[in-house]
Amino acid sequence: MDYIYKDGTMIVKNVTSLDLGETLDCGQSFRWRDNGDGSFTGVAYEKLVTVTIQNGDLHIENTTEQDFEKIWRNYFDLDLDYDSIRSSIGEIHPVLKEASAYAPGIRILRQEPWEALCTFIISQNNNIKRIKGIVDRLCTTFGNKIGDTDFYTFPKPETLAKLTPDDLAPLRAGFRNKYIIDASRKVATGEVDLEKCKNVPYDDARAELCKIKGVGNKVADCTLLFGMHRIEAFPIDVWMRRAMERLFPGMTGEDFGEYAGIAQQYIFHYARMHPELFEG
Repeated sequence: MDYIYKDGTMIVKNVTSLDLGETLDCGQSFRWRDNGDGSFTGVAYEKLVTVTIQNGDLHIENTTEQDFEKIWRNYFDLDLDYDSIRSSIGEIHPVLKEASAYAPGIRILRQEPWEALCTFIISQNNNIKRIKGIVDRLCTTFGNKIGDTDFYTFPKPETLAKLTPDDLAPLRAGFRNKYIIDASRKVATGEVDLEKCKNVPYDDARAELCKIKGVGNKVADCTLLFGMHRIEAFPIDVWMRRAMERLFPGMTGEDFGEYAGIAQQYIFHYARMHPELFEG
């Protein structure tokens, strides 16, 4: 990987298979703002950056070389060969080949596990616009302001564990408030071990997360995929169930192999952008 650091901006040369819009606004992360000029500004791991792609190079503004190596290189999954993976999984099924070619710029972000867990609890029976609003209010109310900006850090579980569901009323998250509090308390006390979930067998990791009230297989799978890079995960929601029934009858996530989570994102985006496939 070739990169140049200049005046607070890391420039990663010749990045392939990364479309910022497809990756940052597809429903796997809810902290990025589209600036309307091809750039996105967001917070991850308590760091605020603006990212763009210019002439095939990824520009990460307002960062350091140390933070690039510690955070952003992994966050954007820059060391994984998505070109090769897309070619490989495209051989599994012709529709998957078409779906992966339709949005080749989707990457799986390596998010902070607690943030992923909390935001996907919020995502239940919700839409992306509303999820973003709730997450923004959560950070604004209980996170820490980042410098002279209107961005805030994601509140730590220890902070939220001291609260009650009623304290979260300003979020307008409804029934999800009690799940957020239960999750924060169990993570803060170690009753649920997020670090452990990164390495134990998949079913054990899912069972660990399902100790939390309101967390079922879908939220657990999303947390494992987007917060722990368990790319064998294959989250199934109502939309994905329809897509599987219509486009891949008789198949399950296991049929997509070790990169099932990447395949899932291609399928999800393809199905969402082609509603005509589900007519009639």
